[in-house]
Amino acid sequence: MSDFQSFLAVYPQKWPSWSYDITRAVVVTLKITAGAFALGLVIGLVVAIGRLSPRKSVRRTATVYVEITRGVPSLVILFLLYFGLVPLGIALDAVPAAILGLGISSGGYIAEIFRAGIEATHRGQREAGLTVGMSSFQIYRFIIIPQATRIALPPLVNMLITVLKDSSLASLISAPEIMLRAKDISSTDFLPLHIFLLVGVIYCLLALPLSLIARVMERKMFAGLGARL
Repeated sequence: MSDFQSFLAVYPQKWPSWSYDITRAVVVTLKITAGAFALGLVIGLVVAIGRLSPRKSVRRTATVYVEITRGVPSLVILFLLYFGLVPLGIALDAVPAAILGLGISSGGYIAEIFRAGIEATHRGQREAGLTVGMSSFQIYRFIIIPQATRIALPPLVNMLITVLKDSSLASLISAPEIMLRAKDISSTDFLPLHIFLLVGVIYCLLALPLSLIARVMERKMFAGLGARL
């Protein structure tokens, strides 16, 4: 048996003992990713609208948020939430802290995605909405946001992939996701190359469908733009 075959033979031998922990860790990773991305979407949309507000104070506040969240590493935000709030009497569990931290961090990037989508909508449509007596809220809800969301979908899917990969940082605050479980298994079975290679494959399998979806969306969007031109 070759060295490569011997290397691969470890997986069927070890998978029965690894599968339970790895499967549960994948579920936690998906939970963190979904929760953080959903929170980031809400924050991003609100901040994007704030960035385009006619009020100078609102625009400045939204801009400061974007610059801070894009300038501060996600890991720093996670540490601030998980360790930094303890002296104030606020102790968050690892998974909620990871969701909140990654949601806050991704919110700044998502805000810029939404802002670009909103600015890409034709200004005449807003003026038409005002002409027929629609309020600013109604214009955003029924005209601007639906179009901006369609434009922003491909980069939003790419951002979801980024949040998925960044969820690995949650292992550093003891969230029981894939990386933490991989480190635990590595420390007991002494097979770091095998387990971390497996983790890399798992992340690729989780991210690949999202990447394909983003590409399809981009093609459809550009095809639609080409047809209009």
